[in-house]
Amino acid sequence: MASAKPNILFIIADQLAAQFLGAYGHKVTKTPNLDRLAKSGVVFENAYSSSPLCAPARATIMNGLLPSRTGVYDNAAEFPSSIPTWAHYLRLQGYKTCLSGKMHFVGPDQLHGLEERLTTDIYPADFGWTPDWRLKQERIDWWYHNMTSVLQPGIAEITNQLEYDDEVAFLAVRKIYDYARYEPGKPFCLMTSFTHPHDPYAARAKYWNLYRDEDVDLPRVGPIGHNALDAHSQRLYDVSAMQDYTVTEADVRAARHGYYANISYIDDLIGQLLDALEATGQLDNTVIVFTSDHGDFLGERGLWYKMSYLDPSAHIPLIVCAPEKFSQRRVKEPVSLPDILPTFVDISTEGKGELARPTDGRSLYPLLNGAAEHLEATAWGEYLAEGTIAPMYMLRRGPWKYIHCPTDPDQLFNLIDDPNELNNLAGSHPLSVKFRSEVVAKFDIPKINQTVLESQRARLMMFEALKSGAHFPWDFQPLRDASEQYTRNHMSVTDRDLQSRFPRAPDIGGKKR
Repeated sequence: MASAKPNILFIIADQLAAQFLGAYGHKVTKTPNLDRLAKSGVVFENAYSSSPLCAPARATIMNGLLPSRTGVYDNAAEFPSSIPTWAHYLRLQGYKTCLSGKMHFVGPDQLHGLEERLTTDIYPADFGWTPDWRLKQERIDWWYHNMTSVLQPGIAEITNQLEYDDEVAFLAVRKIYDYARYEPGKPFCLMTSFTHPHDPYAARAKYWNLYRDEDVDLPRVGPIGHNALDAHSQRLYDVSAMQDYTVTEADVRAARHGYYANISYIDDLIGQLLDALEATGQLDNTVIVFTSDHGDFLGERGLWYKMSYLDPSAHIPLIVCAPEKFSQRRVKEPVSLPDILPTFVDISTEGKGELARPTDGRSLYPLLNGAAEHLEATAWGEYLAEGTIAPMYMLRRGPWKYIHCPTDPDQLFNLIDDPNELNNLAGSHPLSVKFRSEVVAKFDIPKINQTVLESQRARLMMFEALKSGAHFPWDFQPLRDASEQYTRNHMSVTDRDLQSRFPRAPDIGGKKR
């Protein structure tokens, strides 16, 4: 029995830049399942990470707010329990809500409105990875990125990350079957959040062998000398110790090879989820949403990883597929991660949702239903973590992208004329002055700067204190009640066997046939 309300399968990849998917024009990566979603779904061509780092981006995915509104500044900042998430709103609409996979919640609340969580996280939930802007560009060696991922790609049949995503997919597929078997007719929102294709760029042979070295394309923009990089990119070069090793063209191609292979791995896992929906008769009544928290430079400009508002780091995929509800189209209007919460609320209420507090996003439900695009629509970004030494902001509107940080020269790009962002117009174009005034008016930058510094100092102190004496971890401990699994003596063996079967067996009636 299908639910009257649509289910939502929310799939999140990690560090997947839009430019490396066929749906966004890439000619090399093999992603038949994502291609299938894009072909029959709504593709947002200009979706952006509001804060291109894991924890702040994922908090925004949940709560629709930029980091200065929540205190989730970086990968070691607590996500407060008092902030509503889309999970709270969907539960009020009768939804079962569940997470399988990574969200990098920091703090004692590891659910944030979700009813159920199937896995632990792959990264810690404490204050250990707190950046320190007082150090300016000095590295924190024990947890900052370095170039080992770039220099050690290749085939690996098991890794920390492969083990994790295998589990994420297995438990998510089983949960889809559980919804069909044990709670038919009740709508669900299942968030399945993978850690690939995030570095290290090691992949199973099955996926590595989908690509030949000679077919792997090199960056569109080759290495740029350190002194010729913009100020923020120079910091990224330094904090990730990119100068410590020589990276050859072969190294770049091999790292991209591994990244592409892991995109195909994730696509394969997505196929398993789609197969489970189809097998249980739930596919036609499920809205499938696919996105990523941020991108990866992957050698563009000689840079790697994220933490930047340049497109390889900040431009992400966003695909919404529900052919029974939304007609296929491509949307050029800029959108961003804060838009997810109000959109989910509207999906669950057919556009009639009300929010308990304002968010920094807007519902994409009208665009999903074919509404005209708004030429002045703006995607905002706020970055308050490592790699910068002061608050950094992005404004994306029409063809324009504007980037502002008080310590750096402004940047302004026309992405139609200059898709590789090589011609900074900030010193000559009048829009730069207009956009700067908008950013300064919207954000109290000096106050935000001071608040972030105070938070960093406090968390660095607390992390040292919490290492002294008894330690109680915040890391999520998955609950598994084995006494309710399979067949137990408080159950009827026959009833359990029949209930756990999908599709259900035909009724045989009385004992004599």
